[in-house]
Amino acid sequence: MAKHYVALVFKSLIAVYSRLQSAVLKQVKNVASRLSAATPGKFLLLQFSMAQLTQVGDSLSNLISQVNSMINSSVRNQKTN
Repeated sequence: MAKHYVALVFKSLIAVYSRLQSAVLKQVKNVASRLSAATPGKFLLLQFSMAQLTQVGDSLSNLISQVNSMINSSVRNQKTN
């Protein structure tokens, strides 16, 4: 039976997350610099973008934690064998 491996490139994932952060920060600066032109809709879109960014960050953090746990478990299993 052939084993299939999936390569996770955390550097790429973190780079994409960093670009998302930059885009949201740009939106925040844009709204903050022109508060008089800001509408409730713009604030709602900004809030939605920030919530999405938080979810992506949490998911990325959980993924790294799970991979770390898997690696630690594998190391422990090798030590006992």
